Amino acid sequence: MRIGELSKKTGVDIETIRYYEREGLLPPPAREANGYRHYRPLHEERLRFIRHCRALEMSLHDTQTLLGVLAEPKAGCERVDALIEHHLHAVHERVEQLQALEQQLQTLRARCDHSQTVAECGIAENLQAAAHGEPCVCHNDLQNAQQ
Repeated sequence: MRIGELSKKTGVDIETIRYYEREGLLPPPAREANGYRHYRPLHEERLRFIRHCRALEMSLHDTQTLLGVLAEPKAGCERVDALIEHHLHAVHERVEQLQALEQQLQTLRARCDHSQTVAECGIAENLQAAAHGEPCVCHNDLQNAQQ
């Protein structure tokens, strides 16, 4: 199949497919007599694997590591376990960051009673104060909670 068909089947943009080829995530396709790339089912399967890893927010480096491990089916799975454990730790850290962000936004939202003008809005006031280097309630409350 040609690159356009592969793109449609997998939902991966043509430029992304070419990028994956350059980066070694996809093996080079065979060339037809006219110079067009000819992709096989292996390429489709590999692209679906990469897409799934990316949907799990794995880096391309980690995805490439997994592809390398898959090329050694009789090897132990310690590398796979370690990679997933590392990724899980990063996800936990990101969840904590998002929870802190949520708390900051809730603190800001509490500064406005919705019946004021923008000039009187506590949210806008705090954001402008932070822009001038002054403390903002959302960060002050977070710092106080950490102490």
